Parts: sequence; structure tokens; C-alpha cells
Amino acid sequence: MRLNTFALLFSCLLLGPAVAQAKIINAIAAIVNDDIITLNDLFREAQPALREADKRSPLDDDARSKIRQTTLEQLVEKRLVEQKVRELNIKIGDEEIGQAIEDVKRQNKIGSQEAFKAALASQGMTFEQYRAQLQEQLERLRLVSMEVHSKIQVGESEMRDYYEKNLAKYSEEESFHARHIYFRVSEKSPSEEIKHAMTTALMVLAEARSGKDFVELAKTYSEDPGAKKDGGDLGLFKKGDMLPELEKTILAMKPGEVSELVSTPVGLHIIKLEERIKGKVKPFESVKTEIEDVLYRKKSEERFNQWAKELRSKATVDIKDLKGLL
Repeated sequence: MRLNTFALLFSCLLLGPAVAQAKIINAIAAIVNDDIITLNDLFREAQPALREADKRSPLDDDARSKIRQTTLEQLVEKRLVEQKVRELNIKIGDEEIGQAIEDVKRQNKIGSQEAFKAALASQGMTFEQYRAQLQEQLERLRLVSMEVHSKIQVGESEMRDYYEKNLAKYSEEESFHARHIYFRVSEKSPSEEIKHAMTTALMVLAEARSGKDFVELAKTYSEDPGAKKDGGDLGLFKKGDMLPELEKTILAMKPGEVSELVSTPVGLHIIKLEERIKGKVKPFESVKTEIEDVLYRKKSEERFNQWAKELRSKATVDIKDLKGLL
């Protein structure tokens, strides 16, 4: 869109003979070099974000205005990128666009062109609109690759430094070794049965905390079928392997400690934590590629933001006073 083509964009719809009764149906929201962003452009672009935000919580006028202001900034950046694409004569051919569409169909398990068009229609989009949108995205990716990604390098020393500072990220999960004494009871059990189980469990708990041999107590009292042989041994496990109630208790314990009574949907438990085993740190070579990806994405984001900032600083951007219109 060129400025001289849109001299009439401040057109009004007259609701009566007086100009004071005029209602703006479109206006210029911003001028980016010689491209224009209209209020219609802005409102159309902001609609998906407004719908999503409104689903989470009803929006008031101020919230809607803020979303539209953010969208306007995004539209300015988008126009600057489009202008750079034209300046560098970046072209995405029909074959490349077609291949990208086939990839999308394959990833979404859509077999035919008719089914693909139907899927787009269900989202309120025609195939031609989708194709144009995809071409725009591919051009943007090509531009970013030329202006940003090609200028990024991640060195070995950077990766090793990141690894040393983030060893916790690359350690295997801590594991636990525990035993339990189990009393089978549920909310549906008769009250007398619940009372008897609770009385027995409290008596056993007192003995376990007084120093009695936990293994022998488990063999004598636990209703876990394997307890007679293994003394209530739960083996080695990690977070996520146990019932949530047991896990919460075990995570707060120190080796050698005996828990309070723990109630779960399957019964009552007395836990003794035998050992907490720290996870081994993964070798640098085994996580090198992962670290390189992390640093590359971080640098890409930083570089793109800097590039976009420089692009805007060299442009003529005039954002209009839209008070009362957003």
C-alpha cells in the first residue's frame, strides 16, 4: 500500500446532515516508511488474540485497547520485515510452497487436497488465504536465516561454560530406597475394621520410632504380600514412580527416618527411608548437542531482537494518536 493511494482513508460514513454526527469507519493507524496500516488492518489482526484472551477472562475496554496496541507494534515489525523481503528480492517458488503444504498435510495425516481445504474451511480460511500466509512465513524465515542465523556461532568453550554452570540440569534424577509397613483399609471398609487398622498401625508406629527393627516389624504386621520375605522393601524408585501421598512424604524425609502414618486410597503406610541416592551427572559429550541448541536459540532470539531494533531505527515509523479508537 502506498501513501498516495490512500489519501481517502479518513473517509467517514455520515449518519446525518451534520459532520459532527460522522462516524469513522476506517483511519490510518500507522505509516511505516511508505506503507500504511489501517484501523481495519489492526482490528482484523488483533481479533484472534482478543478471542483467546476473552476465553480466559472477560476483557474490559482497557484490556482490549492494550492488546490492540501490542498488535499494532507487531504489525509495524511485520511491515518492516515485508519491506526488507522486497528490498532483498527474496522469492519463495511454487514448488517450495507446494512441498511445505504437503509436509503440513502429512504431519496432520490429511490424505487429499479436498480434506485439507475442508480442514481450512472449518477454521474460517480458504486455501488461497492459507497459501498466501504460508508464503509470507517462508519468506520471513528465509530473511531471518540470511540476516540473523547465518551470523550466529556457538563455540565449544561457551558450551562447556554453560554445562559447568548448569550441572543440576544434566544430572540424572535422585533415587530413593525405602521400606513400608502396610495396613489394608479403605474409606468403604466397616468402621470397626478401620478402627482396628488404625489402632494396630499406631502401635506399630510407636515401636518403629522407638528403635525396633523395621524389617521384623514389616514381616510381622505388614499386609503387603511380599513383606514376609523382603521386610517391606520398596526397592529403588524416582519421583513419579510412587503414589503421590507416599512420594510427598518420602521427599521430605532424611535417611533413617520413620514417617508418620500415611493414608492413601489403598490403605495406611509407615515409611522408613533407607537411602537417598544422588543422580550421576551426564557426561558433557552426551548433552553437547542439546546445549548447542539451547545457546543457539538464545543467541537467535537476542540477535533477531537487535536486528529488528536496528531495522526500526533506520525506518520512518509514524504511529497515529488513536486515543478513543482502540
